[in-house]
Amino acid sequence: MSESESSSATAAAGSNSDALLALSGVSKSFGPVDALKNVDMEVHRGEVVGLVGDNGAGKSTLIKAIAGVQPADSGEARFEGRPVRLNSPHSATAIGIATVYQDLALCENLDVVANLFLGQEVSNGVLDETSMEQKANELLDSLGVTTLRSVRTDVERLSGGQRQAVAISRSMLGEPNLVLLDEPTAALGIVQTKQILDLIKRLKERDIGVVVISHNLADVFQVADRIVVLRLGRLAGEFDVAKSSREEIVAAITGADVGDRATEEQPL
Repeated sequence: MSESESSSATAAAGSNSDALLALSGVSKSFGPVDALKNVDMEVHRGEVVGLVGDNGAGKSTLIKAIAGVQPADSGEARFEGRPVRLNSPHSATAIGIATVYQDLALCENLDVVANLFLGQEVSNGVLDETSMEQKANELLDSLGVTTLRSVRTDVERLSGGQRQAVAISRSMLGEPNLVLLDEPTAALGIVQTKQILDLIKRLKERDIGVVVISHNLADVFQVADRIVVLRLGRLAGEFDVAKSSREEIVAAITGADVGDRATEEQPL
């Protein structure tokens, strides 16, 4: 990390012991390619962390390592202060980590209720459709998802923002402590983007830790408390949103040194 990045990077929101998730020295290789190299990161309860970087920076690899989809080759993970092994999606889910990938994994030919409860249906020998519909409405209301006309609407009839809201809401059924969101506002319009950003803020209000991958810095600055920058698989900087500028983040992403450029531009 360059001197200017070090001066801009902030310490984590608290010590490792009080972090919801604490990663240390996480590395992942694919053959000769180091996708991640000695990455440290912390996420705290009620905190939104923006994870940013250029294509190939290692963002998705890090999320998949946390989610247990592609376990790290080395490094340590602690959850609520306890050492954990994130070696499978089940192990991550079991400790309270939920992941919403960019493809959302929704079944378009099923309605909202069926998508919310897919794989975790309520039944007493037969499906309890009434109970699931009631719980679906209660869940969506509690998250402020008010744009759906009916939870019996097929997903194929929903807008992009509505689908994203359903996918995020589905992740809440397991009452997770940490939610990972991969490009949640990608390809959404202005109104739909605002709805999803508001939903992320409501997750924070529930004291849930949230990690958001996004290429849209404007969106990240609206919801994140801290921004973690990856570059070429390595940690390039950690920034307190309230004390940082977009120029600093872009400099960390690209490897440019804003501080040195600013110094060079000062008159003698």
